[in-house]
Amino acid sequence: MLDNIASLTPAQIVAELDKYIIGQKDAKRNVAIALRNRWRRMNADESIKGDIVPNNILMIGATGVGKTEIARRLAKIADAPFTKVEASKFTEVGYVGRDVESMVRDLVEQSVNMVKTRMKEEVKQKAAEMVEDIILDALIPPIQGRTHSPVSTTSDPNAMPDNDYELNERTRDKFREKIRNGDLEDRKIEIRVSQSAMPGMGVMGPGMDEASMMNIQEMISGIMPKKTKKRKVTIAEARKILLEEEASKLIDMDEVKEEAIFKAENSGVIFIDEIDKVASASNKGGGGPDVSREGVQRDLLPIVEGSSVSTKYGIINTDHILFIAAGAFHVAKPSDLIPELQGRFPIRVELNSLTKDDFYQILKFPKNALTKQYEALLASEDVELTFNDEALDEIASIAFEVNTEVENIGARRLHTVMSRLLNDILFDVPDKIGANARIVVDRAMVQEKLSGMVKNRDLSQYIL
Repeated sequence: MLDNIASLTPAQIVAELDKYIIGQKDAKRNVAIALRNRWRRMNADESIKGDIVPNNILMIGATGVGKTEIARRLAKIADAPFTKVEASKFTEVGYVGRDVESMVRDLVEQSVNMVKTRMKEEVKQKAAEMVEDIILDALIPPIQGRTHSPVSTTSDPNAMPDNDYELNERTRDKFREKIRNGDLEDRKIEIRVSQSAMPGMGVMGPGMDEASMMNIQEMISGIMPKKTKKRKVTIAEARKILLEEEASKLIDMDEVKEEAIFKAENSGVIFIDEIDKVASASNKGGGGPDVSREGVQRDLLPIVEGSSVSTKYGIINTDHILFIAAGAFHVAKPSDLIPELQGRFPIRVELNSLTKDDFYQILKFPKNALTKQYEALLASEDVELTFNDEALDEIASIAFEVNTEVENIGARRLHTVMSRLLNDILFDVPDKIGANARIVVDRAMVQEKLSGMVKNRDLSQYIL
């Protein structure tokens, strides 16, 4: 179940994170250790395995420095279910408080989807063969058995009843070949598709929570007969619709649920963002919003320290889920969280603000760098876009200066700057800039598009 982690040492996990995230070595080291500890616990002695709890992590750093990206990439490396929630959404000030347990249900839902996707891939070949037969039956219905004439006594294989059957089979074989070659993709056929037998079941009754509602829905849908309806679609569309249905039929949902709950319990990652928004700032009087904030912390506490949560797929235990909390902590401090919650995040990592050199590296090295994204966008129009090093240095310098002068929003500032820089080019392709064009972004172009604004300190257009 945790094979992905088994093949990666902490150093290799950091190396994988380095492909997407610049700097923040301390944070990467700690999450790499936390991930490897997952595999170590699963392979520990049975007598103590259940008592080994994850060391949850609290990330402290300004917006846009990579907190969320580190957690998301970590989950992707481990092929683990991952969900992100904002702690401020659970507050009751000006907002109807959400059920804190919903983040665990979201994690299980994500886990179920991951397991189903993998299992569907495993049965894809068999499902494709079944779909091919359904499409063929819609085109050329088969003759059910050989119907012999009651007055015929001939043993001639070319007799009419047999000939009808064989002719039908030969025709089906020809059409099967055409289907496989994609010659009939635009031809329309009539198919039967499943539809929900329980419309309008989305309203919860008084005193019902989300889990109870989902369990009732699932129970009733299991009793009610499956409804189907006829649809006339092209063979290409029919293949997509039917492949999903046939693959689902080949999957054992009980097995999916069992594996998904195990996966969520033992490798799930829940990222709680904006944890600082529910911390009560020091030296404040009681009452007002602080009461609500502390209430949210106390609601979070049992989930983080380990409890059983009811979901539509079964009971899930949160003892071994890895929780990563993050916040800027500009106003409040980590010590403003209630002591019990602080104790559940023993590993604290401070992420550094981004420097000009960090911006340059973010533009140049990550596999998903913004420069590479824009190059790929224009490549789809057969336009070659390239950035030279001087241009990247100038973009980094401007982004860093704007963050310093206006408001520090970290790497997200690069999106604003790059959009402003390439706005005219993106608009002119393909009308004025046709296919096979080559555009080189150099320092002069960057200064022409952006520097005047920085010199005049007229930075309003940079503010998101």
